[in-house]
Formats: sequence, structure tokens, C-alpha cells
Amino acid sequence: MFKRNISVNQVEVILKDGKIIKNYPDDKPFPSYLLLGFIEKRPLHIVISVDKSENCYIITAYEPDIKIWEENFETKK
Repeated sequence: MFKRNISVNQVEVILKDGKIIKNYPDDKPFPSYLLLGFIEKRPLHIVISVDKSENCYIITAYEPDIKIWEENFETKK
């Protein structure tokens, strides 16, 4: 996150207001989700994992590459 200039506050905003664009129910040890959010028009993807007690684990955070993602940043090309 820090190498990508993504702050904890930005991640918290996306966790609260972002959109789940993909889920991975079979991931281990817990199901995971790909969220999309925008911070001042900057698209960000956050991958999280959630355990049975609803504890949330941040796996990664990154700015999606327009070469890989459609313009809506929800669908891979």
C-alpha cells in the first residue's frame, strides 16, 4: 500500500463505500473479495478476506491498470 501511495484512510473509505466487483468464495483460508472504489477520481482495487467472525484482512491494494481493465475498472479486458 505504502509503496503504491495508498493510505490506510483511503482503504477504509473503499471498505465502507466501495463496490464488490468479484468474489472468490473458495479462497483459503477464508473467502475473499475484490472491491473497487474511487478516491478523488483515482480508481483503487482492494482485495480483502473475511473470516467467519467477520474480521477483515487486507490482502493488497493497488491502482488498476487501464491496459488490463476496461474503462469502468470492473471488468478485465
